[in-house]
Amino acid sequence: QVQLVESGGGLVQAGGSLRLSCAASVRTFSNYNMGWFRQAPGKEREFVTAIRWSDGNTYYADSVKGRFTISRDNAKNTVYLQMNSLKPEDTAIYYCAAKWRYGGDWYYTDRMSYAYWGQGTQVTVSS
Repeated sequence: QVQLVESGGGLVQAGGSLRLSCAASVRTFSNYNMGWFRQAPGKEREFVTAIRWSDGNTYYADSVKGRFTISRDNAKNTVYLQMNSLKPEDTAIYYCAAKWRYGGDWYYTDRMSYAYWGQGTQVTVSS
């Protein structure tokens, strides 16, 4: 069982920055594909970014490309989301998700590809 705990959310003005962290309680963190999703009020949970376990390749939604950066520190069992140039439309609950390297294909934008989820952290961007 993998437990994911997000932190780092908060209130920030438009144009500001935040860094989210997601700590995983698993021995083989390096074997997990990791993703960030977000859910705004009244909307479906949507893909934000992901990072592959093997080569560190990263993927981004068009809406955050150039502003957000995903990274991981396998020694600390942690994945990060650096968010710059934040906009009011980035306001949402941000969720960390994990998928083991085995057990089927990984479609990084698909919520159903991820078996493990954190509880979420609120990000609010004021205009």
